[in-house]
Amino acid sequence: MSDFPIIDISPFFNGSSEDKIHLARQVDEVCREIGFLAIKGHRVSRETIDNAWNAASQFFDLPRDEKLKTKALDGGNPYGYIPFAVEALAKSRGEDTPPDLKETLNMGPLECPENLSDDPGAKFTYSPTLWPERPAELKASFITYFKELNSLAANIMKIFALALDLPEDYFNHYIDKPASAMRAINYPENRNPPKKGQQRAGAHSDYGSLTILLPQKDSGGLEILDPQGQWQEIPVVPGAFVVNIGDMLATWTNDRWVSTLHRVKAPEKSTEIVPRRQSMAFFHMPNWDAEIACIPTCLENGGSPKYPPVTSGNYLMAKFQSTVE
Repeated sequence: MSDFPIIDISPFFNGSSEDKIHLARQVDEVCREIGFLAIKGHRVSRETIDNAWNAASQFFDLPRDEKLKTKALDGGNPYGYIPFAVEALAKSRGEDTPPDLKETLNMGPLECPENLSDDPGAKFTYSPTLWPERPAELKASFITYFKELNSLAANIMKIFALALDLPEDYFNHYIDKPASAMRAINYPENRNPPKKGQQRAGAHSDYGSLTILLPQKDSGGLEILDPQGQWQEIPVVPGAFVVNIGDMLATWTNDRWVSTLHRVKAPEKSTEIVPRRQSMAFFHMPNWDAEIACIPTCLENGGSPKYPPVTSGNYLMAKFQSTVE
């Protein structure tokens, strides 16, 4: 996409009130049209990014038996290693497809809220992460990266509030105990043709408020479904994160903003060899008990909300459970 939006968010940190409003108007326009953008000026350090990225690469290089020592979902814990071809993301939207051609290493929230609900789903969501022993630096580097992206996500939500004609702090009390999660994703080199309907990551929309994605430099395959119904590849912008709107924010905004379908495409030809690809995705989620209901500024005069209010945690659990075989 030659016209893929790239937005410098540094005016939010050091600009005037007018600069912030101009930035907010840019963001609102993009979120209305495709819900995907690249952001620069995000203030996440290169060292933090490289340390987490390299640790993830070293983990995925380990023998399969070593990675399986921290297998997620054993004993009901969602945070750890999910092996190759176990998850099928397209099932989250009711499409029955073969499992995705990827493996992941997942981590969950760093803190568990006080007085957590007895709901089994809440306890599941705030489960402790199963950390691998190797590489030794992985845990510390992931936690540092997670903290910086959590802070970035909170600032993006402030930009979103301004873009929706709301006070900058409007979302603060919805996200002060977020159920956010992160995953490193490895798409191994593929020399075999995929099964019918199989992708490296099946077509899906993300579930939460927003996603911050770090794709591999010079890699391809990440595509979005544009408003004309055509798949378009997203470029990798040096020094930038890809940010996209999640389903909950689309619900919050009464579909003023779009949660766009996206996928990582598998090769179409049996002779096509697709190289290994890595990415890291931070999924920002509101608090478990946050009620997601239509924002007043997104309701036209005399109109009615398109969706009934939904609790953040229950929505998350329903989506997650539909994707894992």
